[in-house]
Amino acid sequence: MAGWLDGVVVENRQWAERLYSLRISAPLAGFRAGQFVRVALDIDGEQVARPYSLVNAPDERPLEIFFNIVEQGPLTPRLAAMRAGDRLQIAEKASGLLVVDEVPPCRHLWLLATGTGIGPFLSSLKTALPWQRFEKVVLGYSVRTRDELAYKDTIERLLADHPQQFRFVPFVTREPVEDAFDVRITEALESGAFERRAGVAITAAESHVMMCGNSAMIGQVSEMLHARGLRRHLRREPGHITTEKYH
Repeated sequence: MAGWLDGVVVENRQWAERLYSLRISAPLAGFRAGQFVRVALDIDGEQVARPYSLVNAPDERPLEIFFNIVEQGPLTPRLAAMRAGDRLQIAEKASGLLVVDEVPPCRHLWLLATGTGIGPFLSSLKTALPWQRFEKVVLGYSVRTRDELAYKDTIERLLADHPQQFRFVPFVTREPVEDAFDVRITEALESGAFERRAGVAITAAESHVMMCGNSAMIGQVSEMLHARGLRRHLRREPGHITTEKYH
Protein backbone atom coordinates (compact mmCIF):
# COMPACT_ATOMS: atom_id res chain seq x y z
CA MET A 1 0.00 0.00 0.00
CA ALA A 2 1.28 3.45 -0.89
CA GLY A 3 2.59 5.61 1.90
CA TRP A 4 1.91 9.22 2.75
CA LEU A 5 4.03 12.35 3.03
CA ASP A 6 3.47 15.25 5.37
CA GLY A 7 2.64 18.46 3.52
CA VAL A 8 2.37 22.08 4.62
CA VAL A 9 0.21 24.66 2.89
CA VAL A 10 2.30 27.54 1.52
CA GLU A 11 -0.49 29.55 -0.12
CA ASN A 12 -4.25 29.36 -0.64
CA ARG A 13 -5.57 31.30 -3.64
CA GLN A 14 -9.26 31.82 -4.33
CA TRP A 15 -9.91 32.32 -8.06
CA ALA A 16 -13.71 32.47 -8.01
CA GLU A 17 -16.57 31.79 -5.62
CA ARG A 18 -15.95 28.04 -5.46
CA LEU A 19 -12.58 27.75 -7.21
CA TYR A 20 -9.28 27.48 -5.32
CA SER A 21 -5.66 26.44 -5.63
CA LEU A 22 -3.33 25.31 -2.89
CA ARG A 23 0.45 25.49 -3.05
CA ILE A 24 1.94 22.81 -0.83
CA SER A 25 5.43 22.07 0.44
CA ALA A 26 5.96 18.30 0.52
CA PRO A 27 8.93 15.99 -0.20
CA LEU A 28 7.33 14.36 -3.25
CA ALA A 29 9.89 12.60 -5.41
CA GLY A 30 9.84 12.89 -9.18
CA PHE A 31 6.61 12.82 -11.16
CA ARG A 32 5.66 13.19 -14.81
CA ALA A 33 3.97 16.36 -16.00
CA GLY A 34 0.22 15.71 -16.25
CA GLN A 35 0.04 13.25 -13.37
CA PHE A 36 -2.06 13.51 -10.21
CA VAL A 37 -1.53 12.86 -6.52
CA ARG A 38 -3.93 11.92 -3.77
CA VAL A 39 -4.37 14.58 -1.10
CA ALA A 40 -5.77 13.65 2.31
CA LEU A 41 -6.99 15.07 5.59
CA ASP A 42 -7.99 13.34 8.81
CA ILE A 43 -11.70 14.05 9.23
CA ASP A 44 -13.58 12.75 12.27
CA GLY A 45 -10.92 10.13 12.87
CA GLU A 46 -10.84 8.91 9.27
CA GLN A 47 -8.41 9.66 6.47
CA VAL A 48 -10.31 11.14 3.52
CA ALA A 49 -8.36 11.33 0.26
CA ARG A 50 -9.10 12.47 -3.29
CA PRO A 51 -6.97 12.70 -6.48
CA TYR A 52 -5.86 16.13 -7.75
CA SER A 53 -3.71 16.85 -10.79
CA LEU A 54 -0.52 18.79 -10.21
CA VAL A 55 -0.38 22.21 -11.89
CA ASN A 56 3.32 22.71 -11.30
CA ALA A 57 5.89 21.27 -13.68
CA PRO A 58 8.07 18.45 -12.31
CA ASP A 59 11.00 20.83 -11.71
CA GLU A 60 8.84 23.40 -9.91
CA ARG A 61 8.18 23.58 -6.20
CA PRO A 62 6.02 23.97 -4.21
CA LEU A 63 3.42 21.52 -5.44
CA GLU A 64 0.14 23.04 -6.62
CA ILE A 65 -3.38 21.64 -6.93
CA PHE A 66 -6.42 23.34 -8.49
CA PHE A 67 -9.92 22.38 -7.34
CA ASN A 68 -13.50 23.47 -6.94
CA ILE A 69 -15.64 23.08 -3.83
CA VAL A 70 -17.93 20.06 -4.16
CA GLU A 71 -21.26 20.62 -2.45
CA GLN A 72 -21.71 18.21 0.46
CA GLY A 73 -18.20 16.90 -0.18
CA PRO A 74 -16.18 15.99 2.91
CA LEU A 75 -12.79 17.21 1.68
CA THR A 76 -12.91 20.21 -0.65
CA PRO A 77 -14.64 22.66 1.76
CA ARG A 78 -11.90 21.93 4.28
CA LEU A 79 -9.15 22.32 1.70
CA ALA A 80 -10.64 25.66 0.66
CA ALA A 81 -10.50 26.86 4.28
CA MET A 82 -6.83 25.99 4.78
CA ARG A 83 -4.24 28.68 5.34
CA ALA A 84 -0.45 28.92 5.18
CA GLY A 85 1.06 26.63 7.79
CA ASP A 86 -1.82 24.16 7.88
CA ARG A 87 -0.91 20.51 7.41
CA LEU A 88 -2.24 17.79 5.14
CA GLN A 89 -1.04 14.57 3.57
CA ILE A 90 0.19 13.82 0.05
CA ALA A 91 0.52 10.34 -1.42
CA GLU A 92 4.20 9.52 -1.87
CA LYS A 93 3.73 8.54 -5.51
CA ALA A 94 2.01 10.37 -8.38
CA SER A 95 -0.13 8.47 -10.89
CA GLY A 96 -1.92 8.92 -14.19
CA LEU A 97 -1.27 8.61 -17.92
CA LEU A 98 -2.34 12.07 -19.10
CA VAL A 99 1.28 12.68 -20.02
CA VAL A 100 2.73 14.01 -23.25
CA ASP A 101 5.51 11.42 -23.47
CA GLU A 102 2.81 8.73 -23.93
CA VAL A 103 1.44 10.47 -27.05
CA PRO A 104 2.31 8.71 -30.33
CA PRO A 105 4.14 10.75 -33.01
CA CYS A 106 1.89 13.35 -34.67
CA ARG A 107 1.97 16.96 -35.84
CA HIS A 108 -0.76 18.59 -33.74
CA LEU A 109 -1.56 18.21 -30.04
CA TRP A 110 -5.02 19.26 -28.87
CA LEU A 111 -5.64 19.81 -25.15
CA LEU A 112 -9.32 20.17 -24.18
CA ALA A 113 -10.16 21.12 -20.60
CA THR A 114 -13.22 22.08 -18.62
CA GLY A 115 -12.89 23.82 -15.26
CA THR A 116 -10.08 22.51 -13.11
CA GLY A 117 -9.14 20.04 -15.85
CA ILE A 118 -6.70 22.61 -17.19
CA GLY A 119 -4.28 21.83 -14.35
CA PRO A 120 -2.40 18.85 -15.82
CA PHE A 121 -2.12 20.56 -19.20
CA LEU A 122 -0.45 23.60 -17.66
CA SER A 123 2.01 21.28 -15.95
CA SER A 124 2.91 19.75 -19.30
CA LEU A 125 3.01 23.04 -21.22
CA LYS A 126 5.53 24.47 -18.75
CA THR A 127 8.00 21.76 -19.80
CA ALA A 128 10.05 21.64 -23.00
CA LEU A 129 8.63 18.39 -24.37
CA PRO A 130 5.42 19.60 -26.10
CA TRP A 131 7.31 22.34 -27.92
CA GLN A 132 9.97 19.88 -29.05
CA ARG A 133 7.51 17.27 -30.31
CA PHE A 134 4.60 19.09 -31.99
CA GLU A 135 4.24 21.69 -34.73
CA LYS A 136 1.06 23.10 -33.16
CA VAL A 137 -0.37 22.87 -29.66
CA VAL A 138 -4.00 23.93 -29.20
CA LEU A 139 -5.45 24.51 -25.72
CA GLY A 140 -9.24 24.75 -25.48
CA TYR A 141 -10.36 25.83 -22.00
CA SER A 142 -14.07 25.94 -21.11
CA VAL A 143 -15.54 27.57 -18.00
CA ARG A 144 -18.90 29.03 -17.03
CA THR A 145 -17.99 32.61 -16.10
CA ARG A 146 -15.22 35.13 -16.74
CA ASP A 147 -13.70 34.85 -13.26
CA GLU A 148 -13.28 31.09 -13.67
CA LEU A 149 -10.69 31.63 -16.44
CA ALA A 150 -7.80 30.91 -14.11
CA TYR A 151 -4.03 30.99 -14.70
CA LYS A 152 -4.27 33.71 -17.33
CA ASP A 153 -0.74 34.92 -16.54
CA THR A 154 0.65 31.45 -17.17
CA ILE A 155 -1.22 31.15 -20.46
CA GLU A 156 -0.06 34.60 -21.58
CA ARG A 157 3.56 33.62 -20.87
CA LEU A 158 3.14 30.48 -22.94
CA LEU A 159 1.70 32.51 -25.81
CA ALA A 160 4.62 34.93 -25.61
CA ASP A 161 7.18 32.12 -25.48
CA HIS A 162 5.67 30.05 -28.31
CA PRO A 163 3.82 32.45 -30.60
CA GLN A 164 4.08 30.27 -33.71
CA GLN A 165 3.21 26.95 -32.09
CA PHE A 166 0.62 27.74 -29.42
CA ARG A 167 -3.07 28.47 -29.94
CA PHE A 168 -5.28 29.27 -26.95
CA VAL A 169 -9.05 29.11 -27.42
CA PRO A 170 -11.20 30.08 -24.39
CA PHE A 171 -14.86 29.17 -23.93
CA VAL A 172 -17.10 31.03 -21.44
CA THR A 173 -20.59 29.59 -21.58
CA ARG A 174 -22.66 31.75 -19.21
CA GLU A 175 -21.62 35.33 -20.00
CA PRO A 176 -20.14 37.19 -22.98
CA VAL A 177 -16.36 37.61 -22.88
CA GLU A 178 -14.34 39.25 -25.64
CA ASP A 179 -12.37 36.77 -27.77
CA ALA A 180 -14.04 33.77 -26.09
CA PHE A 181 -16.59 31.41 -27.57
CA ASP A 182 -19.94 31.59 -25.77
CA VAL A 183 -20.80 27.96 -26.58
CA ARG A 184 -19.56 24.61 -25.35
CA ILE A 185 -16.53 22.91 -26.85
CA THR A 186 -18.78 20.32 -28.46
CA GLU A 187 -20.83 22.96 -30.29
CA ALA A 188 -17.75 24.75 -31.60
CA LEU A 189 -16.32 21.45 -32.81
CA GLU A 190 -19.56 20.47 -34.52
CA SER A 191 -19.80 23.79 -36.36
CA GLY A 192 -16.12 23.81 -37.29
CA ALA A 193 -15.60 27.17 -35.55
CA PHE A 194 -13.09 25.75 -33.05
CA GLU A 195 -10.77 24.40 -35.71
CA ARG A 196 -11.08 27.55 -37.82
CA ARG A 197 -10.06 29.62 -34.80
CA ALA A 198 -7.14 27.30 -34.08
CA GLY A 199 -6.02 27.31 -37.69
CA VAL A 200 -5.62 23.52 -37.86
CA ALA A 201 -8.02 20.59 -38.21
CA ILE A 202 -8.37 17.51 -36.03
CA THR A 203 -7.55 14.47 -38.17
CA ALA A 204 -6.52 10.90 -37.49
CA ALA A 205 -3.45 11.38 -39.66
CA GLU A 206 -2.03 14.42 -37.87
CA SER A 207 -3.65 14.90 -34.45
CA HIS A 208 -3.75 13.64 -30.89
CA VAL A 209 -6.45 14.90 -28.52
CA MET A 210 -6.07 14.90 -24.73
CA MET A 211 -9.10 15.72 -22.58
CA CYS A 212 -9.56 16.39 -18.89
CA GLY A 213 -12.60 17.57 -16.94
CA ASN A 214 -16.32 17.05 -17.21
CA SER A 215 -17.31 13.51 -18.21
CA ALA A 216 -20.12 14.75 -20.47
CA MET A 217 -17.68 16.82 -22.52
CA ILE A 218 -15.23 13.94 -22.74
CA GLY A 219 -17.89 11.47 -23.80
CA GLN A 220 -19.49 13.74 -26.39
CA VAL A 221 -16.21 14.88 -27.93
CA SER A 222 -14.96 11.28 -28.02
CA GLU A 223 -18.05 10.25 -30.00
CA MET A 224 -17.49 13.10 -32.45
CA LEU A 225 -13.86 12.15 -32.90
CA HIS A 226 -14.66 8.46 -33.32
CA ALA A 227 -16.86 9.47 -36.24
CA ARG A 228 -13.78 11.07 -37.82
CA GLY A 229 -11.75 7.89 -37.45
CA LEU A 230 -9.89 8.75 -34.25
CA ARG A 231 -9.76 6.09 -31.55
CA ARG A 232 -8.82 5.85 -27.88
CA HIS A 233 -5.10 5.58 -27.23
CA LEU A 234 -3.87 2.46 -25.46
CA ARG A 235 -0.29 1.44 -24.82
CA ARG A 236 -0.90 -1.89 -26.56
CA GLU A 237 -2.74 -0.17 -29.41
CA PRO A 238 -1.64 3.43 -30.11
CA GLY A 239 -4.49 5.78 -30.90
CA HIS A 240 -5.50 9.43 -30.98
CA ILE A 241 -7.50 10.18 -27.79
CA THR A 242 -6.24 10.30 -24.19
CA THR A 243 -8.58 11.23 -21.34
CA GLU A 244 -8.77 11.89 -17.62
CA LYS A 245 -12.15 12.26 -15.91
CA TYR A 246 -12.70 14.46 -12.86
CA HIS A 247 -16.39 13.61 -12.35
